[in-house]
Amino acid sequence: MNKKTSFISKFNAILFAGLLVFVLLFPAQRVFAKRPPEIRNQDELKISADMHGQDLSGNDFVKLDLKGIDFSESNLTGAVFNNSKLKDSDMHGAQLNDSLAYASDFEGADLRDVDFTGALLMESTFTNALIEGADFTDAVLSRIQQKQLCSMASGTNSKTDVSTTYSLGC
Repeated sequence: MNKKTSFISKFNAILFAGLLVFVLLFPAQRVFAKRPPEIRNQDELKISADMHGQDLSGNDFVKLDLKGIDFSESNLTGAVFNNSKLKDSDMHGAQLNDSLAYASDFEGADLRDVDFTGALLMESTFTNALIEGADFTDAVLSRIQQKQLCSMASGTNSKTDVSTTYSLGC
């Protein structure tokens, strides 16, 4: 039994030495891991001041300063705007259905006639935003956000034909 144990320990030592030599002679290749969601597609977005009428559906705009950018009439279906600053941006007539805008700043933004159907808008701010004709049907909002938006709600969405007050459940 002593010879068997000796053979196993010699085999383990040789195996370990071989593995060590292999690792030293052939260093690991650089690993190409997925980029984090914050920067997944932002390099190829080429954001400019005029993004009017573009198909930007499914893009990630996470933690970006998008102040004053013109997204009017753009398709932003399924886009992600988490923690983004959209202060004074123009989103008039944009499609934001099924989008995600957690903790985003829409202060002073032009959101007239925007389709927010099914959007997740928790913790976002809408101070002084223009929401005439915006459709919030099935959008996820906090009770405080809903009350704030109801106080400024008016109009009917031109595409969905749903009134803003109705879509907010005012």
